[in-house]
Amino acid sequence: MVKFHHETVLLNEAVDGLNINPNGIYVDCTLGGGGHSEKILQQLDKGHLYSFDQDQVAIEYNQEHLKKYISAGKVSFIRDNFKNISEALDELDVTSVDGIIYDLGVSSPQFDDASRGFSYQHNARLDMRMDQRNSLDAWQIVNNWPYNKLVKIFFRYGEEKFSKQVARAIENNREKSSIDTTEELVEVIKQGIPAAARRHGGHPAKKVFQALRIAVNDELGALETSLESAIDLIGVNGRICVITFQSLEDRLVKTMFKEKTIIMNLPHNLPVIPPEMQPKYKLVSRKPILPSGEELEENHRSHSAKLRIIQRISN
Repeated sequence: MVKFHHETVLLNEAVDGLNINPNGIYVDCTLGGGGHSEKILQQLDKGHLYSFDQDQVAIEYNQEHLKKYISAGKVSFIRDNFKNISEALDELDVTSVDGIIYDLGVSSPQFDDASRGFSYQHNARLDMRMDQRNSLDAWQIVNNWPYNKLVKIFFRYGEEKFSKQVARAIENNREKSSIDTTEELVEVIKQGIPAAARRHGGHPAKKVFQALRIAVNDELGALETSLESAIDLIGVNGRICVITFQSLEDRLVKTMFKEKTIIMNLPHNLPVIPPEMQPKYKLVSRKPILPSGEELEENHRSHSAKLRIIQRISN
């Protein structure tokens, strides 16, 4: 059996937020270690769960971990990027669902497996692909992308204020020899960040590694595409639960949910709002749901987690 230890964040809060119908159809867009999928399956009677993951390791692990639910015909695994949720479900004649859950970010095994090249704490070839079938990896970005493009992704996806200096350090070093490993990249990043700044705010490579991971996997673009599809897929009373771990993702989810739950461009002094202008969705909670104090103590990866939930209220 493939080893895949992963502590699921906001497990109860997210699944409870779906308000499970035992006979409903649900989608887990981020199967990972199967924590949310298993919790959903435990509550299904005649319902069905479709679980997405682009990582073959996650699929293989859960084929064993959740095999009793496979035997019962309650779960289907789909190896695909969740941005293709509509097309993948349409091929299975699924056009409406009762709930969709997202647990964003990199799973613990991807971080902990040094060979995947996600972590600045393990030395490995620069990779960071969630789907090993994809051609673009972190090595290609670091060694081939132009200075201006590196600055853009480091600032936009990593919010690294020394983006220019880090990009210049990469450019200078790769002219001498390629930057092949995570360890080599960490040393180059340190060259671009002033010594005083390196003494504060965590590991100096954290923001650049985050930016590279997002760029390699087109995480924000995939999330936006997937959420647009998910919002259309859920039926009346259906819900979408999204757990984010970084400000860029949370801001995107918050904005997209807001656009669906308020009346845009409402005419001034309109005495009565006609039914066709009423929002078709509502926020289940105005503020994001955060991990409990107990979870924060037990799982350090939960510290930046936020859960947002939206519900469809009409067609």
